[in-house]
Amino acid sequence: MIKGKKPKLQGKLQLSKYFQEFKNGDRVAVVREHSLNPDLPIRTQGICGEIMGQRGSCYIVKLLEGNEYKIHIIKPMHLKKITSK
Repeated sequence: MIKGKKPKLQGKLQLSKYFQEFKNGDRVAVVREHSLNPDLPIRTQGICGEIMGQRGSCYIVKLLEGNEYKIHIIKPMHLKKITSK
């Protein structure tokens, strides 16, 4: 689990991550951005899910936690697209 950023990258936010766009059905992984103060539970770090829709500038993501699917509303800077090989 990532607990922090390297000293040269602390406090910086990549604009390309801020303006990412996803489509419905895209597979994403939750990777917390430490430059901001995310309102995400730590247990969601690294979990893969599926984009269900968009609400404002945030995305609705369906994540599998334990044996249940749960819905989270997450900003795009905390998401990383998964490409299948």
